[in-house]
Amino acid sequence: MVLEVALIDVTPGHEDEFTAAYAQARPILAGAEGCRSVRMTRGVESPSRFVLLVEWDSVEAHDVNFRQTERFAQWRGLIGPHFAGPPLVEHFIDVPA
Repeated sequence: MVLEVALIDVTPGHEDEFTAAYAQARPILAGAEGCRSVRMTRGVESPSRFVLLVEWDSVEAHDVNFRQTERFAQWRGLIGPHFAGPPLVEHFIDVPA
């Protein structure tokens, strides 16, 4: 399992529109093959900053099963207009304790 972490800065004043667009777009992402869970969080000190957390079966599941499909275009079409800039996206794996 890998965790996708996307730091999303939204254009100030678009926060409500972004959260409404995310509500519409979430099922598109959540329905992608290999997607295990989806969670969006919002900054307390920086309310225009959001963090998207997605658990995937693998990096390939994210890249091939989502980003290279029409689902990604639909997802980005809904939420992308509210971005202040390109999101910073990275993948992480758990560290054994």
